[in-house]
Amino acid sequence: MRLSTLLDMPDLQLRLLVGKEEGAGRAIRWVYTTDLRDPRRYLAGGELVLTGLAWRHAAADSEAFVSALAEAGVTGLAAGYAGTGSDSVPDDLVAACRRHGLPLIEVPEDVSFATITERVLTAITAPGSHETSALLSLHRQLHTGPGDGAGLAGICDLIAGKLDVRCWVLSPTGKVVTGNGPPPPRDQRRRLARRAMVTDQAISTVTLRGGHTFTLLPAARRTPYRAVGWFLAVADDAGAWLEDLRELAAEAASLISLEQGRKDEQGRMRGEFAERLVRLALTEDASHAEVASRLEVVGFAAEEPLAVLSATAAGGAPELLRGVLAELLDPLCDRMAIALLGAEAVALASVDLGHVTDAVAAIQDGVAALEPGLGGVRLAIGVSAAAASGPVLRGAIEEARYARRLAEHRAGTGSVASSDELASHAVLLATVPDELRRSFRKRLLGPLLEYDARHQSDLAQTLAMFLDCSGSWTRCAARMHVHVNTLRYRISRIEQLTGRDLSSFADRVDLYLALKLR
Repeated sequence: MRLSTLLDMPDLQLRLLVGKEEGAGRAIRWVYTTDLRDPRRYLAGGELVLTGLAWRHAAADSEAFVSALAEAGVTGLAAGYAGTGSDSVPDDLVAACRRHGLPLIEVPEDVSFATITERVLTAITAPGSHETSALLSLHRQLHTGPGDGAGLAGICDLIAGKLDVRCWVLSPTGKVVTGNGPPPPRDQRRRLARRAMVTDQAISTVTLRGGHTFTLLPAARRTPYRAVGWFLAVADDAGAWLEDLRELAAEAASLISLEQGRKDEQGRMRGEFAERLVRLALTEDASHAEVASRLEVVGFAAEEPLAVLSATAAGGAPELLRGVLAELLDPLCDRMAIALLGAEAVALASVDLGHVTDAVAAIQDGVAALEPGLGGVRLAIGVSAAAASGPVLRGAIEEARYARRLAEHRAGTGSVASSDELASHAVLLATVPDELRRSFRKRLLGPLLEYDARHQSDLAQTLAMFLDCSGSWTRCAARMHVHVNTLRYRISRIEQLTGRDLSSFADRVDLYLALKLR
């Protein structure tokens, strides 16, 4: 199919803005919808790219987006402006397409990308082909069906029927979204998910311990964060596939994003109601009846036990938090709602009162699994205890926030803290301003840390170990594998450098807190 064929369909009313001389004659190999600022990892060349311009926050963004498409060798760009607040395609996008020689089509507000996609799929695939009919049927089902996952099962059935292999749609933590056979063990799914998050290839093959080979095809997502994207895992080696089979698998995998997008949209809609609930619960004069009413709107009973999570993503977009929290909570609760309040996300989850500790451990495990896909974003999550939601919802939110502040001061890409830790000195340290933290630590440990750096010694580590052993010379020496006299010499040197007496309980407390203030 050529661009001119699509442009000649009168009911679509598409308008070619750039490329009128030679662009209309370009051939379309496939169609791909995205709002990623740089979608190159999902492009193979020859695609008609459809975009709703959600990636555009400034005029300079158009150059970055178009240059990425041009480098990937796409056939053209079709841009819709519905929901952008404008009545036309931005001039900077038109100029960028002219600079790169990329045909640009304007999509009217009343024409959906689903309609354009179906026209292209119908035209570019052989008439009467079983795969064509299956792909079109799946596309319609994923766009208009009830969102119950049946369309995703159809994708797995299509691949399995063509290749005679098992396949699954997996989440970034290795959770099975759907599939057509017994899934691989959990540890294997985790390894596959990790590989899917770190690879830049549209189709990659990995062989796990034991000789099990899988082909991974990430779904196209409208976000740059791989920690929230599903992927297709096929129990076969793509190296043995013919080109038409590779294309079929890639095209089927691209449909996964439609179902995930619908699920994300449902979460966003529920999140809007949750935001109003959270803001109401945090007001001083909110009545129990008002909170109970809002809880029912969101989908919770007034007295239902809920756990609250507070999360931030330093260096990342707040929208990432919704996807991450949904991924972490989905296996743990029947219902959830995630509200975005500026840079913070607050999640409400129906959790059994007796299983909160297990839930926290599962969340910590999930965060560790997602770390490779966070792209340098530092994730901090605080978890409250579960309690009857209506009367104490405000207290649970504040409890989760205190725990989250504690998590923010810990090292690592992802950190989780629970309300059980709020009875520790750590929660007090988490409330200390950064400037005071640095000043206190420098005054007590500055000379010691400078000495270690200058002499390549480890006196700070010796101090930490000594305090961890409650000042026991014998236990500390044994743990460090040194003679007690050697330890006594080192402690004496530490006392000289810090000006503190380690036989004094008060001085021990000061030094212990200074070590914790990182």
